[in-house]
Amino acid sequence: MQVHLMPTHLTRLHKMSLHVRVLRVSNVAEHELVAEWRELLARHATVCGALEAELRQRHGIGVSEFEALEWLACRERGKCRGSELTEAVHLSQSAASRLIARMEKDGLVQRAMCEMDRRGIFVALTEAGWRRYREAKETHRAVLAATLR
Repeated sequence: MQVHLMPTHLTRLHKMSLHVRVLRVSNVAEHELVAEWRELLARHATVCGALEAELRQRHGIGVSEFEALEWLACRERGKCRGSELTEAVHLSQSAASRLIARMEKDGLVQRAMCEMDRRGIFVALTEAGWRRYREAKETHRAVLAATLR
């Protein structure tokens, strides 16, 4: 039997269906898989919790805001289409819209209509957004080093 998984939040590079062949798994292998899965979840929670706390305390932003700032900072001229940013930060369209609105209110990004496609919007870093990203990047990397090494 084949199962087709269609994850909803994948980056552009991973936009494809994942084909998984379902095989009978021994009880030992199943136990190991479940243990590995739980370890991955625990590690993710630990890293995200530490990042959230440090970024919020030191820079007034959360993990999602930082990920959006970093994605934009790595794009040409610090801007991209809103739909591209939505995919990059692994949020639903409505959650990403709220994130962008908060960041715009805080002066970190600005939105502009796409010249070629009036239905689309561009999201661009402001000078304050660039500054906040540069300041928060050091904290982000320090937390990753402390929690992942």
